Amino acid sequence: MSDVLKRRLITLGLSFLPLYGVWMFGQGVWIHAKAQVAQVLLESAWSQTRQGHKEVKPWPWADTWPVGRLTVPRLGERRLVLAGASGSSLAFGPGHLFNSAAPGEAGNCVIAGHRDTHFRFIRHLKKGDHIVLENPRNKITTYEVQALLIVDENSHRILQQDAGNRLTLITCYPFDAIRSGGPLRYVVIARAVSRSVII
Repeated sequence: MSDVLKRRLITLGLSFLPLYGVWMFGQGVWIHAKAQVAQVLLESAWSQTRQGHKEVKPWPWADTWPVGRLTVPRLGERRLVLAGASGSSLAFGPGHLFNSAAPGEAGNCVIAGHRDTHFRFIRHLKKGDHIVLENPRNKITTYEVQALLIVDENSHRILQQDAGNRLTLITCYPFDAIRSGGPLRYVVIARAVSRSVII
């Protein structure tokens, strides 16, 4: 290959770099905008759910819908909880495991979320913190954090149901891992400390 041809190829390649940078920037802006619009649509679906509508999907092709609102007063965190813990629902918020107790009901309500997005705050929870969970019937239950655990992903004891009113939050661990989906899970166990109140 001649020097002239090499220079032309290098010049051509360098001229495409700014275009590639603009395209990558646009992709980032698009993802962020899509996430913001999704949260607005989820809030609208939650509002309709609280008014008595069932399984209100935030957009027509959604495979999930809001089933609760989780609030951590000390940390100023509020998250809508979505039905199911599939990858598509967890992309938009923490998900309620279908085989666990419904939010605010007796039993073990299990909610999972990604450690680097919607459940990023979970690492800052401490024993004694209060977690407030509202269900679609406007019933509010306050839970107190009792235990913070690191368990193997195959540990099923954290999913077991009991007669009490327990809230279990689960995310991947360690928090600063480069790759997600490792064998460990960080688990927050909280027990109801106040009777459910309907607002």
